[in-house]
Amino acid sequence: MTDTLTIRRPDDWHLHFRDGEVMRGVVPYTARQFARAIVMPNLTPPVTTAERAAAYRDRILAAVPEGVDFTPLMTCYLTDATDPDDLARGANAGVFTAAKLYPANATTNSASGVTNVETIYPVLERMEAVGIVLCIHGEVTDADIDVFDREAEFIERHLRAIVANFPKLKVVFEHITTSDAVEFVKASGPNVAATITPQHLHINRNAMLVGGIQPHNYCLPVAKRETHRLALRAAATSGSAKFFLGTDSAPHLRGDKESACGCAGIFGAPYALESYVTVFDQEGALEHFEGFASLHGPAFYGLPVNESSVTLERAEVQVPAELELAGSTIVPWHGGQTIGWRFAG
Repeated sequence: MTDTLTIRRPDDWHLHFRDGEVMRGVVPYTARQFARAIVMPNLTPPVTTAERAAAYRDRILAAVPEGVDFTPLMTCYLTDATDPDDLARGANAGVFTAAKLYPANATTNSASGVTNVETIYPVLERMEAVGIVLCIHGEVTDADIDVFDREAEFIERHLRAIVANFPKLKVVFEHITTSDAVEFVKASGPNVAATITPQHLHINRNAMLVGGIQPHNYCLPVAKRETHRLALRAAATSGSAKFFLGTDSAPHLRGDKESACGCAGIFGAPYALESYVTVFDQEGALEHFEGFASLHGPAFYGLPVNESSVTLERAEVQVPAELELAGSTIVPWHGGQTIGWRFAG
């Protein structure tokens, strides 16, 4: 039995920092474990220009603890009116690493998102030519589509067309939740990959609903049936370079999660690696963990792997039921539970 695991320092290829006091409080958790992170642009107002992205990056860097090496990788929030020239200039200047497609009203702060995917085809054409990665929140938002079917429906309505029309465009299908998404990614060419969150590897939809509403297990896309969870675990631990780590860590204060809104998002940053490695351990696939956490993402984005390393140790760790944040409290993923691995640095 492996009791310690040392891997190249990982990156988080999908997370939310928010802004202001909350951002300043959560950045250190990610910087502690990860060298880089793809930062989502769904602020208020959204990060739609290179100027806004550069200013947001500066605010994030100011929140990184002294002596810690961490690089935020910025994304452009796509809208029906996105300027392809500004996006291209931002990418050429090293501001934008990727652009994010939110279908309008699909998740938190996505009201300004794309209302018709075909409207942004000229932007996607420019991204394909320049080499900008497209990150996708893959759900339709039609009121007549069941919330548990929205990811599968997005594949059929939009994603197949995007991949067919822009075959050289690199596409990351983010936070996938279904076997449909797993099979689509596996069947697609090398320019299509996916991120998988820790929560979707651990829980199915019962975790939101059994024993009363469980708001701290609610995120978007929502967790699905057990068959889908098992498909995600098989994909993540398979060793396939098409799947890599993206926590979708999304902080909301406890009061906002437990309000009538029940805001969508799980704060996975504090114990992210411990959560992921537990799954790989349970699946007997620790030999594939470094690829998933540290190698596949940089290879897809065309970036170098990190030179430093981190170590995880087998040990019982009691996750705090809540953490102090922004003058209030927040519940971390696995809050109040015991997990079997410890981040040793």
